[in-house]
Amino acid sequence: MATGMLLVCGLALFLTIKSNLLHSQQFTISFQRPSDCGVEQFYDISSQSCVKCGPNQSTSATGLSCECVTGFRVLATNGASITCQQCPLEKPAVTEDGYGCILCPGSLTEQGTCQCPSGSILVERDVQGNPLEEARCEVCNGAEPALSAPDSYGDRCQRCQASLINTSQSCMCGSNILAGGMCFPPNNLPTAVNPNVNYAELSLPVQSAWFSTNLYSSAAACLVYTNLTACQALGNMCVMNMHSFSSVVNDACGLYNTIFRATAALGSTQDISYWRANLPWLYYGDQPGLANRVLQTEPLPTGFSFKGRNRNTDINLVAAVYNARGDFLQWEKVGGNNLQLCPDTARRQEAAYTFGTAYQETCVLSVADLLRVYAEPLFYDVFVDLSRGEDRRLLPLPTRNLNQEYNRKFINRGNLNDWYLSRRVLLVDTLSGREKSLGSLPKVIRIASSIRIGFQLVPGTQKGQVFPPLLSVTYSDVLIAAPNTQTVSVSFAVDYEMDQTEAHMKTDIALGVLGGVSVLYSLVKTASWKRRIGSPLIDMETVLKFLLFYAGDLANVFFFITVGTGLYWLIFYKAQHFVSVLLPLPGLQEERFVAYVGCAFALKTVQFLHKLIQQLSVDIFFIDWERPRGKANKTIQGNGNGEAKHNPSPVSIWRTYFVANEWNEIQTIRKISPTFQIMAVLFLLEVVGFSSLALRDPWSDLQRPPQSYSPPYSLTLRYGLAATLWLCIGLLQIIFFTAFHERFVEDKIRQFVDLCSISNISVLLLSHRCFGYYIHGRSVHGHADTNMEEMNINLKREAESLCGQRGLLPNTDTQTFQISITSRLRLQYDRILEPLSRRNGPSRLVDAASGHPFDQSTKAYHTMNRFLGSVIDHAHRDMEYVVRDKLFFERVIGMEFMEPMDKSIFYNDESHSFSDVLFYGNEATLLIFDTLFFCVVDLGAQSFILAGVLTYVQQMIFRLIRNGIGRRNLANKTLVDQRFLI
Repeated sequence: MATGMLLVCGLALFLTIKSNLLHSQQFTISFQRPSDCGVEQFYDISSQSCVKCGPNQSTSATGLSCECVTGFRVLATNGASITCQQCPLEKPAVTEDGYGCILCPGSLTEQGTCQCPSGSILVERDVQGNPLEEARCEVCNGAEPALSAPDSYGDRCQRCQASLINTSQSCMCGSNILAGGMCFPPNNLPTAVNPNVNYAELSLPVQSAWFSTNLYSSAAACLVYTNLTACQALGNMCVMNMHSFSSVVNDACGLYNTIFRATAALGSTQDISYWRANLPWLYYGDQPGLANRVLQTEPLPTGFSFKGRNRNTDINLVAAVYNARGDFLQWEKVGGNNLQLCPDTARRQEAAYTFGTAYQETCVLSVADLLRVYAEPLFYDVFVDLSRGEDRRLLPLPTRNLNQEYNRKFINRGNLNDWYLSRRVLLVDTLSGREKSLGSLPKVIRIASSIRIGFQLVPGTQKGQVFPPLLSVTYSDVLIAAPNTQTVSVSFAVDYEMDQTEAHMKTDIALGVLGGVSVLYSLVKTASWKRRIGSPLIDMETVLKFLLFYAGDLANVFFFITVGTGLYWLIFYKAQHFVSVLLPLPGLQEERFVAYVGCAFALKTVQFLHKLIQQLSVDIFFIDWERPRGKANKTIQGNGNGEAKHNPSPVSIWRTYFVANEWNEIQTIRKISPTFQIMAVLFLLEVVGFSSLALRDPWSDLQRPPQSYSPPYSLTLRYGLAATLWLCIGLLQIIFFTAFHERFVEDKIRQFVDLCSISNISVLLLSHRCFGYYIHGRSVHGHADTNMEEMNINLKREAESLCGQRGLLPNTDTQTFQISITSRLRLQYDRILEPLSRRNGPSRLVDAASGHPFDQSTKAYHTMNRFLGSVIDHAHRDMEYVVRDKLFFERVIGMEFMEPMDKSIFYNDESHSFSDVLFYGNEATLLIFDTLFFCVVDLGAQSFILAGVLTYVQQMIFRLIRNGIGRRNLANKTLVDQRFLI
């Protein structure tokens, strides 16, 4: 029993392993191609391998079957295989169908069939189809009335070719010219033609097999017999030669023009003088220079509109299509892939024919695919369809072939007045570059690597009228070396332009006027600066200062003009009904605008750095009004007896440190939140979809379907949109900050003024040598070094108006002033700080006996504090001051009319303009600088996100610089130890 169980288990295990082996087996076959098969083998398409033919058999021409060898006929066949039998000696030849044997009247061919002399046909069966015992050679009658000759198969007589009959009244050409199977009488065409195709990009002429076979016959048939297909074929060969003219008259275009002139008596077609009867229309005139007349004389009868009931954005193009032999194939609606080589969805390709949508498609194609798909070129005569109902009208589309040569020069790459417009285009030419035979691989192929359809708006139109569109084509010549690895880049574009002369003129006028105003304003600023530094001389420093002021003012001019321009195009282009404006083209038309933006950014950067340096070098001092409130006992040991001495109790320095720290903190506060600014702009552009408004199309949709075509961005619209959003969000933040946040939440500037009053400390700021600001912080309570209880009592008394007011003058509340000081006061100020300046200067200027630097700083601090306090208290008759209001015009132009000759002048300043030495008071400059920085980065990188990130980094860097160097300057100028500035 146990043994049986073991056998069963073993058998089950074996079957399991066997099953797994079967399931995991891999099947492989040998890889064979038809070219691998030998002479006596054929390629079996079922087994995909080479199979040996039967006896007396060899492979066929296709290599996919077997056939009987010479002298053997097919005895039997079942469709898959054949049986061969040798013909007897009395009937040594095999019939044409291969199934019978027959006696020949003459010689045999290499294939073992009967051969008849020229002009005869081979007859192997009678009228009923019965095989003859002996084949017959019947002579075709080439004379009247039969005029017959053997057909191409040699088995029946047919009427001779018409040109033979018309020329020689027989089937023999005789002394006439035989070419391309046709007979021509002597004519005006040169008998020796030039079959070369010139590939100018490669400087390589190729003797084309197609031209050698068909050029003369097509030209002669067109001229002599008015053969319409031959005329089209000749025109196509001229198109393959890029419509080029030269001194050679026997090439394709030379022959075309010879016929064009020879058939002048026939008149024109469709009342178009350039279109000769019976010939294809290839040129606009017989000389260059007519492009301006063709393109800008008469607009299209239909207008385009983007919105409303009369909306019309459809560009209807149709094309007459011909093959290389000159056969008319069909009319095609242009769209899809007939002019567009790049593969794409039909929906995206149709966007190219929506008026106002700038279309640009670029791709890289394989040369091998082009050879396979475009074995024969197609030729297109493109028209604009102007049909209205039953009135069907077409407007020919002029073509600018940039490869066209005129006397070995590319004539269409220069000035418009030199262009030579043409008609008819091809996309891919793999035919004319075949050198040896028509079945060989081409030596060179020619591809339309760039196709552009351009529309130009009629100047001053309000009805969307445009001139006839221009089709511009650029061809690339590719020398075939390794087609499987070679590629070529192709592009298709549709763009729209208008004459920008008027817009440029208005911009130049605005720049000239505003630039002149900015010169005057900069001169006023320079004069104000000269007065504030107390220097009447005009020197190089004055000129440099003027240039710095002018850079800032001119930056504002460029900025507002560019923002206005971008906003103008954004509104008027996107909102128009009938088309009256079109966007500037990328490249030349936008270069000036981008240059203006670059100038605005560069000049604004100069202004920003100038202001930053000014803020980092401002003179500042904290005047401490606190006085000792009592005397402290200090015991002095002498002669063994203790002696008590009463000294004034020291005034606490912590209030000064506290005010200094608060000033240090408000140095970089702004009226906006930079982080929120960047996030809000990016949210609107990238999430909400405002960036879609910058696309080069007339639609205002914020969200686009992902499968639809997305046109390229307009730099003008992109800048105008980004700058407008940045400014709008910034202004909204400023309004919110000023109207709500400062009033109901926190106002750091006014809080700082209040802090000075509570701390009993005034602040003197000198932004210029003899001009600055004064914050009067003298406490109305006399003391600020007090406990909490007394502090609360003082604040309560002040709230109940039980004490004096905080103002500098009695019974006033004005605490902030703009000050113009005398040179005498400034000299005394500098004299007090002079020892510290020498200490920070070269070591040879340092007085070794002057004491420790800390003692010097302490001494200078107390001296300056006493001096400035006495000046404010009118203790110096030679340093008096007066308090007055600034005139309105003085506030407008930022300049003081009165010079402080004998007395300093304190101007009442309710607007707290001391913030001008902080970021807070320069928000306009910072906002414009950030706007330009964001926009310039975006214009360069075409990425709003990258622009936002770099703008944030830039803000952080300058904030760190302003904080770091500003803290050092604060410590140096206020004599406060930097270690206490947290």
